[in-house]
Amino acid sequence: MRASRSVSCVIAGLLVSMSTAFGAEWGLKEGTPELKSAGSLAFGPDGILFVGDAKGATVFALGTGDTKGDPSKVQINVSGLNAKVAETLGVNADKIAINDLAVNPLTGNVFLSVSKAGSAAVVKITADGKLSQVGLQKIPFQKVELPNAPEDKEVATKRGPANLRGQSITDIAYAEGKVYVSGVAGGSPSNVREIPFPFTDANAGTSVEIYHGAHGKFEDTAVVRTFLPINIDGEASLLAGFTCTPLVKFPVNSLKPGEKTRGTTVAELGNRNQPLDMIVYKKDGKDYLLMANSARGVMKITTEGITKNPGITEPVRGATGIAGQSYETIKELEGVVQLDKLNSTHAVIVTNSFELRTIALP
Repeated sequence: MRASRSVSCVIAGLLVSMSTAFGAEWGLKEGTPELKSAGSLAFGPDGILFVGDAKGATVFALGTGDTKGDPSKVQINVSGLNAKVAETLGVNADKIAINDLAVNPLTGNVFLSVSKAGSAAVVKITADGKLSQVGLQKIPFQKVELPNAPEDKEVATKRGPANLRGQSITDIAYAEGKVYVSGVAGGSPSNVREIPFPFTDANAGTSVEIYHGAHGKFEDTAVVRTFLPINIDGEASLLAGFTCTPLVKFPVNSLKPGEKTRGTTVAELGNRNQPLDMIVYKKDGKDYLLMANSARGVMKITTEGITKNPGITEPVRGATGIAGQSYETIKELEGVVQLDKLNSTHAVIVTNSFELRTIALP
């Protein structure tokens, strides 16, 4: 018994040592991240999961330790997702909301951000469909607070009373050593931040302005709903989707803290609609976007000719409100509310009927 206990102690010590070393490499330190909410998710290097805490106006970097696996062999299919997540968290299904998913590109495991009866949780789903809650005690982590987020209180808006703190983080992404964060900021309604990782401090972000063809005017109050980093002919850019539904390109070098930038509206994808999630992938040698929407299904959007697209600067009229980059609606993907890329040929989706499954990229 003593020998067994000694071996256990050695293993435990090694695990702590490995965790500490991992944390030191990326500026993470072991502790308990106090998430007030869990919304947008994105993976960074070495299985680090970025979690957007809109209520706390904070981005957390969590060292998941999830680094070994083979995404090329993963096929995940989980039905009754809400009930299974609720069971994993020990609450009733009507007490949770699944806010986002992210696939770890190193392993193919899926991570979900969840609101649980007024608190926040993160759930992991492995390739064999098993669910587990990600422990948030004694985990390597780092955080950065957004300095100019809206106050956490209800205020008057054009559409009635609202607490804008819930939109302080609408989406996040990681690329080339930077974490990008979209949302609402105090004094600069629509905002995008570029934050170096490991974190030091967050800057005030850049106020973004777009031409909204359906409205026939320039706007700096329209908030980015989903975006992704993309390299377009050697230029690092962000493609951002807005409600009702402009698709806008912002060169990364135009993002300057405390200033305003105007994006190029490369498409109007239809009015009375909100984009929900977006990925980029390559098919037959060409790059495409796959965008899930609240009212217009899943769109496969071409990027062909996007570099020479001069941008929409005139009103887009008509019942459809469509102009710019062309797209097709993927009828087989009706009801998709979240998606993320799994590998070069497949993605993982969540539907409004609480089904999580792997799909072939169209």
